[in-house]
Amino acid sequence: MASKKTQSKTLISKTKKLSNSFNLFLNSKSKTENPNNKIVLLSTFLLLSMGIYFLYVFYGDFEQFNAYKTSSSIGYAFIVLATTLFAFKVLFFFYKAYNYFKYKPIASVSDKELPTVTVIVPAYNEGKQVYDTLVSLDNSNYPKQKLQIISIDDGSKDDTWDWMLDAKKILGDRLEIYQQPENQGKRHALYRGFNLGTGDIYVTVDSDSIVTEDTLRNLVSPFIKDENCGAVAGNIRVLNNKKEMLPKMLDVSFVLSFEFVRSAESNLNSVLCTPGALAAYRSTAVHDCLPEWINQTFMGKPSDIGEDRAMTNMILKQGKHVLFQKNAVAFTNVPEQYMGLYKMFIRWGRSNVRENLEMAKYVFTNFRAKGKSGTRILFISQFLKILMSYPLLFSMLFFVLVHPLLFLGSTLVSILIASTFSVIFFTSQYKNTQGFWAYSYSILFTFALFWITPYAIATASRRGWLTRELVETA
Repeated sequence: MASKKTQSKTLISKTKKLSNSFNLFLNSKSKTENPNNKIVLLSTFLLLSMGIYFLYVFYGDFEQFNAYKTSSSIGYAFIVLATTLFAFKVLFFFYKAYNYFKYKPIASVSDKELPTVTVIVPAYNEGKQVYDTLVSLDNSNYPKQKLQIISIDDGSKDDTWDWMLDAKKILGDRLEIYQQPENQGKRHALYRGFNLGTGDIYVTVDSDSIVTEDTLRNLVSPFIKDENCGAVAGNIRVLNNKKEMLPKMLDVSFVLSFEFVRSAESNLNSVLCTPGALAAYRSTAVHDCLPEWINQTFMGKPSDIGEDRAMTNMILKQGKHVLFQKNAVAFTNVPEQYMGLYKMFIRWGRSNVRENLEMAKYVFTNFRAKGKSGTRILFISQFLKILMSYPLLFSMLFFVLVHPLLFLGSTLVSILIASTFSVIFFTSQYKNTQGFWAYSYSILFTFALFWITPYAIATASRRGWLTRELVETA
């Protein structure tokens, strides 16, 4: 008995420590920096300054280069195409900006109005982090009698199951835990959770994510306000952004991707992807497409990546609204090294190819009673990125061969102009200087990750998460 009491006290102490640590994370303005970070930021501004200088020095060559291209029919066609695409991008940016300014998150409804919710947390080799995730969910400001938490260990080979058992000791009947007989992939773990869940709303949370107290109630409130709402995307921030530079860059990128892009998409009732880290789905909408979703194939092979984008796409196809809640926040871990980063982007790229092709089958049909034009414009923008991937790659390589310094100068100046918006947007939202990482991120993406989309297109049918063996896809 004494041993059990001691163990219980230890677990309660862990819970309190986690809660205090998370509060410190949310309220702290200090950053534990890697000493290399300042060097990277300084190098970024030196590169941008070099770009301005090169463009200034070789501007005459730039005009001559354009004049040479317009003198041939192929060159002239290229200029017309490039100008048309640039004009579309500018107009599309203003279209997004207009919808962003019209967007407002839905305030939480009362406890009485809140629906019953099943939170599903799939886990694979997550270790202690799954414990932190489950405790943060239980600490939610949500009526306990309306909240069911399910966590599924997808055949982990580490101590993930032990940490889930520790969470079970603390949370008791408020948590249900299950083990898959073997690693089958995240999609299959979620599928089991969807079939076990009893809530009117399903919430999916990655096992490396932490939610705030009001996240769940804010996330599910749109289902009460909008009867046609089929899914809601949460607002994702980076949890491990204290030290390493890649998480800092991704945090700035996520703010733009979610709080600007998804806000605009939400105003059109057409968020294109509800993130695996935090998303909510109406249970009836899930079950309407569940057989298709679990049995999805692409080019004759089972689809085991991009389960979040696939579910979103299938719910949009039903004519349902898919919204974004800025006030429903989850903090998630992201790769800290280049190898992990490019593998994550390849997964996203491959699922993006697959789902854009699937979306093309219904987006120009009468899939929704009203509000279809916005969805179609979003699709066209997405599809153009894929369609123009190889032409842009070849034109870039040609430019590099013809005049490398002019290419470097014009590209860096373009990065400076485009990324300044990200810096301003982040700074206006969070009132700190972390937004300057947008410049470093754009340089990294342009020069070290430019190959992702072409490669993802060429290998779109490949399976697996790349971070482990093919069968280990959770």
